[in-house]
Amino acid sequence: MQALDRGPATPLVWVRVGVAAGLGTGLVYAAIASQRLPYPGLVLAAAFLGPLLGAAGMGLGKLLQAERKSVAAKLAMAFTFAAGALGSAMLLVQLAIKARAQGTPVSAELVGIWLGLDMALDVYLGLGVLLFASAMLGHPRFGKAFGIPGLVIAVLLVALNLYTFPTPPADAGLFDIGPVVGLWYCAVFIQSWRSLRWVASVQAAREG
Repeated sequence: MQALDRGPATPLVWVRVGVAAGLGTGLVYAAIASQRLPYPGLVLAAAFLGPLLGAAGMGLGKLLQAERKSVAAKLAMAFTFAAGALGSAMLLVQLAIKARAQGTPVSAELVGIWLGLDMALDVYLGLGVLLFASAMLGHPRFGKAFGIPGLVIAVLLVALNLYTFPTPPADAGLFDIGPVVGLWYCAVFIQSWRSLRWVASVQAAREG
């Protein structure tokens, strides 16, 4: 077994922030997907979805490295942070274009702008899920029960979107795997919340 990293202990507060941000991301995503928010609410949700996802990824990465360093977890944190920025950018561009169009049909060229951003979002998000899932395979709090589904979901997310680009998979007669990604992350952050005592014990052992 690899020796524990003797560097600074993983701050428990990072994991707590990650859990809160992860569950918050799920609620904001569900609110946007419901299409029931008024325009100001959509703008607010789109603006904060990215920062929430980035903070959630940082907290999850810290949890996965509580015992030992993980290159996969570190890369996943970076990719997920980038995915959050791209997600907010894509949604805000879409909202701004539709607001400027004032109900008139939006040109294919303008639609292509947010479809390109959407593709970039899916690639970075998929890579983040892939790497987080890889780091989970041998982790005592996640293991194969979370890692294997995560790997499958990540591959499907990237492959489907690349195959139908620039048309989203759902519009191309396939299916949107985005909600499945959201459910996987929801389960992950519930498990992260259940792991807070474990993180605290690991941190106490390292500080001792």
